[in-house]
Amino acid sequence: MEKQKNAVGRRKEAVARVYLSKGSGNITVNDKEYKAYFPIMYLQNQVELPLKTIDAQASFDIVINVQGGGPKGQAEAIKMAISRVLCEVNPEYRPALKKDGLLTRDSRMVERKKFGKAKARRSFQFSKR
Repeated sequence: MEKQKNAVGRRKEAVARVYLSKGSGNITVNDKEYKAYFPIMYLQNQVELPLKTIDAQASFDIVINVQGGGPKGQAEAIKMAISRVLCEVNPEYRPALKKDGLLTRDSRMVERKKFGKAKARRSFQFSKR
C-alpha cells in the first residue's frame, strides 16, 4: 500500500469518511483520539472490531471524519467504513469481515411522522365522550 485509501460508511443519519494509511495503530475521530470521542466502552469496541477481526490493530493509522446522527450510529458507520477500506487494501480480508457481518449495510432508518398522527404510527388518544 503506497498511499492512503479511503471509504465511506453510513448508518441511520450518520456518515463516516475513513482514511487509512500505514502506521502504528492511531485512530483519530474528528481530530480527537477515538477513546475520547467515544467514552463508552461498547462504542470503542465497535470502532475496533474490524481491526480485531483481521488482527491488524497496530498496522494502520486511521483518520475519520464523521457527522450526523448520534454516537451509536456514528460508531456503526465508522465500523462499516473501516471494513470497506480494509477490503480495498487487501481482498483476502473480505471473507473474515463478511463472516462477522461487518460488510452488511444496516439500512434501517427512523420512519417519518405522518400528518394526522401523534408520531409515525401512533394515533391521538380516542375519547368516546
